[in-house]
Amino acid sequence: MKNEEIAHWAVAQSQKQGAELAEAFLLRDKSFSVRVRQGKVESIEQAEERGLGIRVLVGERMGFAYTSFLAKGPVEKTVSQAIANAAKTAADKNNALPASPARIPELVLYDPKIVATPVEEKIRVAKAVEEAAFAADPRVIKTEHASYGDTVYEVSIVNSRGVDVNYRGSFCGGSVWVVARENGDTQTGSGMDYVLDFADLKPEVIGQEASQEAVAMLGAKKVSSQRVPLVMPPRVATQFLGVLAPALSAEAVQKGRSLLAGKLGEMVASPRVTLIDDGTLPRGINSSPVDGEGVPSGRTVLIEGGQLQTYLYNTYTASKDGTDSTGNASRPSYRGTPEIGPSNLYLEAGDCNQGELLKDIAQGFYLLEVLGMHTANPISGDFSVGAAGIWIEKGELAYPVRGVAVAGNILDLFRGVEALGNDLRFYLGYGSPSIRFGPMAVSGE
Repeated sequence: MKNEEIAHWAVAQSQKQGAELAEAFLLRDKSFSVRVRQGKVESIEQAEERGLGIRVLVGERMGFAYTSFLAKGPVEKTVSQAIANAAKTAADKNNALPASPARIPELVLYDPKIVATPVEEKIRVAKAVEEAAFAADPRVIKTEHASYGDTVYEVSIVNSRGVDVNYRGSFCGGSVWVVARENGDTQTGSGMDYVLDFADLKPEVIGQEASQEAVAMLGAKKVSSQRVPLVMPPRVATQFLGVLAPALSAEAVQKGRSLLAGKLGEMVASPRVTLIDDGTLPRGINSSPVDGEGVPSGRTVLIEGGQLQTYLYNTYTASKDGTDSTGNASRPSYRGTPEIGPSNLYLEAGDCNQGELLKDIAQGFYLLEVLGMHTANPISGDFSVGAAGIWIEKGELAYPVRGVAVAGNILDLFRGVEALGNDLRFYLGYGSPSIRFGPMAVSGE
C-alpha cells in the first residue's frame, strides 16, 4: 500500500476497534552522507527509515503506539496497543485532534536533483568544500573532516476529523572543520550551510568561511575581566536564540518552566527586537505545509518591538489556554507524540553594516565562537559560556582573543540589543542578523 493508504487504513482500524478519534502519522526518509579528509573519502553512509505512529482518543484518554512494520497485521496490532495504552492514561478534557483545515499553504520543498545527483558528484562537493578551505589561506594545514549530506522525506498525516495531508521535501548541506597554524600557534575554524535546493549549495563559501575563522584567531590573546559591548555575527547569535526558544513554548509556560511565563504584553526585549516563527518561510529548512498533527503552518510574530505577543502552541496546549494552535506541533519522528518546537525562528534584520555595528565601541568583543551553550539554564535563562573572537578597539577589529567566558541572562542580553545588522542568515532552523549588544560581563585574566 502507498503511504496515504496505510494511514487511512490505520485510522479506520482504530475506529473499528473502539477509538472515538484516531490519527495516523507516517514518515519515510532517506539520508546520505559522505566525509572526506585530506582529499580522501573516509566514510559513506546511507540510511532509510519508515514507520507509523498512531494516536487514539477513547473518551478523554489518549493512547499512542508505533511500528516500523507497515503491513496490515503489524499495523492492526499497533492500533490495539494504542487503544490499550489509552486505558492506562489519565483522562484530560484538553486531549484533542485538530479538524480538517480550510486551506493548506502550497510550498515547494522537494528538489528532485538531490535524488538524481550521482554519488560521485556528492563526493566531489565534499572534496570541494575541503579544497576551498585550503585554497583560501596557506596557513590552513589540515581539516578534521569535510562533509556533504542530504535527506529526502515524505510525510502523511490522516485523522478521523478530516485531516488528510501528504507532502515530501528534501534538503542538503555541507560542513568542514579546519586547523590553521602560524608561528607555532594552532587555531580551528568551521563552516556550515544547509539548503533546500542542490543548486544553492556553495561548497567554496563553506570552505572559505572556515578558513577565515581559523586564520582570524591565530595569535589569540587573553584579556582582563570587564564589562564591554558584544557584537555577534549570525552564526553565534542563532545559538543564543536556541537558548531563548524553549521559553517560548506554551507547554513550558503552562508547567512553570519558562522565564517568559506571565509576561504576555510586557516588554521582554529591546524595542529593536522582532522575533518571528514562520513555518511557510520560502526556502526555510523547517518549512512545511502543516505541523506534526496536520494544523496548517503559518507566520507567528512572537515578540514585536520588544513586546511579547504570544507563545508557540500545539492543539493540546492551545485547548488548555482557550486559544488556537500556532501550527507548532513538533514531530521529528513517528516514534513520538507531538511536542512543541519552532519551525524557522528568526530575528528581523536591521539596516546596519558591520562598520556601523562596530562604530563608537571603544572596547568590545566580537564573538566568533561560544563553547558550552548546552549548559545554559532554559528555565532561568542564565548562561556562562566559553568564548573566542576578535577584540574591538576604537570601532575596529583589533586582535584575536581566546580563553575568556561570557556570562549573563538571556533576557538581559536581548533587552540590551543596541543595533541589528542587515545580514540575516539562517543556520538550520534559526536565523539572525549580526547583533550589537550593550555591555555584558567578559571574564578573562
